[in-house]
Amino acid sequence: MAFTLVIGNKNYSSWSMRPWIALKVAGIPFEDIVIPLYEPGSKERILQFSPAGKVPVLLDGDVRVWESLAIIDYLSERFPQTRLWPEAAAARAHARAIAAEMHAGFAPLRRHCPMNMRRPVRTRALPPEVAADVSRIEAIWTDCRTRFGQGGPFLFGAFGAADAMYAPVVSRLHTYRIAVGAVAEAYKQAVMALPAWAEWRAAAIQETWVMPNAEVDWPVVPRE
Repeated sequence: MAFTLVIGNKNYSSWSMRPWIALKVAGIPFEDIVIPLYEPGSKERILQFSPAGKVPVLLDGDVRVWESLAIIDYLSERFPQTRLWPEAAAARAHARAIAAEMHAGFAPLRRHCPMNMRRPVRTRALPPEVAADVSRIEAIWTDCRTRFGQGGPFLFGAFGAADAMYAPVVSRLHTYRIAVGAVAEAYKQAVMALPAWAEWRAAAIQETWVMPNAEVDWPVVPRE
């Protein structure tokens, strides 16, 4: 039986994007259920699937896995042939560390530059704490590409769990026209060239739901 992934709005839900793009690139069959966030009844609908009341949630028969990083770990165990984590121990440890750092950190960037794939690409000035987050992310990407990126255009060569965790950051850097160095920019372009990226984005820009707290130009809601 195919997996079901319960997610939020594709335009806004960065947490949902991570396991979705991991599933797509890995070629694991699944269906998705989109529940728009912060709408009347949203919480109650999500609670039907997740005890945490949050998305994403992966349904595999009687198994329910919530939290994006936990879902990716579960997929890695169920489908070891996908090699979502690098095979080499040192690379795998590094990938897990930067994925966990993404999962737990970068709150200033998240708040100041919410994921919004429908917003036209426009520069947004960055406060110092947000610029510091961007610098750290650029350093992570450049270091991974330099040390582990042989054999492909992604952080550890082939697309994997770490790339899935950073995919929403790629969206943020693009949407708010945030400049990074040549290595990080090439990596960003590689992620955006994925067919899975194009599929997610095409669905995102067709959505009509609006989340004011994710629209930095509110009450104006610019669209492409």
